[in-house]
Amino acid sequence: MVAELNHWVGGASFTGDSQRQAPVYDPATGQVTKQVRLASTADVEAAVAAASAAFPAWRDTSLSKRQSILFAFRELLNSRQGELAEIITSEHGKVLSDAGGEIARGQEVVEFACGIPHLLKGSYTENASTKVDLHSIRQPLGVVGIISPFNFPAMVPMWFFPIAIACGNTVVLKPSEKDPSAALWLAALWREAGLPDGVFNVVNGDKEAVDALLTHPEVRSASFVGSTPIARYVFETATSHGKRVQALGGAKNHMIVLPDADLDLAADAAVNAGFGSAGERCMAISALVVVEPVADELVAKISERVAELVTGDGRRGCDMGPLVTREHRDKVSGYVEAGEKAGAKLVVDGRTVEANGEADGFWLGPTLFDNVTPEMTVYTDEIFGPVLSVVRVQSYDEALTLANQHPYGNGAAIFTNDGGAARRFENEIEAGMVGINVPIPVPMAYYSFGGWKNSLFGDQHAHGMEGVNFFTRGKVVTTRWLDPSHGGINLGFPQNS
Repeated sequence: MVAELNHWVGGASFTGDSQRQAPVYDPATGQVTKQVRLASTADVEAAVAAASAAFPAWRDTSLSKRQSILFAFRELLNSRQGELAEIITSEHGKVLSDAGGEIARGQEVVEFACGIPHLLKGSYTENASTKVDLHSIRQPLGVVGIISPFNFPAMVPMWFFPIAIACGNTVVLKPSEKDPSAALWLAALWREAGLPDGVFNVVNGDKEAVDALLTHPEVRSASFVGSTPIARYVFETATSHGKRVQALGGAKNHMIVLPDADLDLAADAAVNAGFGSAGERCMAISALVVVEPVADELVAKISERVAELVTGDGRRGCDMGPLVTREHRDKVSGYVEAGEKAGAKLVVDGRTVEANGEADGFWLGPTLFDNVTPEMTVYTDEIFGPVLSVVRVQSYDEALTLANQHPYGNGAAIFTNDGGAARRFENEIEAGMVGINVPIPVPMAYYSFGGWKNSLFGDQHAHGMEGVNFFTRGKVVTTRWLDPSHGGINLGFPQNS
């Protein structure tokens, strides 16, 4: 019997009126394990109505009470994160240790949001004009929509909803229909932590649900992470309906290796950042730009490390799991075929991997290309799979130009022991997140996450103070009160003003 997944509306499981469903797979077996309901427009309206009804009371709930619920949620998540990691692995396929790391990085945002009384402090100016005072406050927006991708079913929603809730908003989350159970699990955890019904809601669905959120007049903002074409669509649709938007798009992250770099460190970093989570990360390193004359040595070191990796079921202690669906696996395999035909040297072919898992799992092992040139699709496109492309260049300037000319600007890294080169790279690279001898420069939660160019649509990045500003509106209050001496009884000692 295949389990059915409903929505979560108003603090409880919600069936809705839509009869449409989609299969949820275990990527390591290729088997359908659940059926998820796909929301209709009416189902989304029901979720928004629940969030709207909950907003006035939640907006007026004290910061101390909000903070106590956030702390309770944090403690519950810490005590049960192993349970959530197993859910993620069963639907996404990433290995259990990687799923645990995802939860830990999401928990950082919860902990940041626990400081909301300090984060929402305004300012005060006495006597800005004669006997006139000014003070500033930040207030919540109302109902906010979050649309999250399949690759981080817990972490990416947690980039947004802890801050949104802490700031006094109510939330409607639309997770990926490929791995929706994590969102429903988190919703139940919020209820256990004491969050009032209707503050956090989940609607599962596809484009119909997305469009309903983006166009609903009571939804004040849209937060999205996914591919660039969809991010652009989300941005244009939501802004045309009067919403503020943070839409994080795709990436082609470059890692530049200079000849003076520690090549063992660089090789480890390239493997970890290229093949972790089967390359299904928006911050994965997929373009390794090597300044000669060290490319041969570095490629050899990477090949040695890749040969030791075990691809298989993430519950069996393997290094890398399957891809999320068969269709996605086949799409990535198509890029491997295209790279071969274009003339790139296929050093390691992941299509031939012998996986430690069921025969029907969605397997594709680590794949390494050398001698990739900038016009090849394995370089130009975001593949979103375990494909690492080595591009050889002759100088730092050539490497920098290559990275800066790419339409994506999510993240970039440089490996070098030259402080001057690193400082110059930090200044000159056109990317939103930069690593120096760090391959995946995802910032801590008290900084903000987001890229440049076609990797971001909207003005505000995720979490950090930009997240707080995104989920609130500023207000400045100018005040004048009559002086107590203006009239009435005054027994005070008279003074000249």
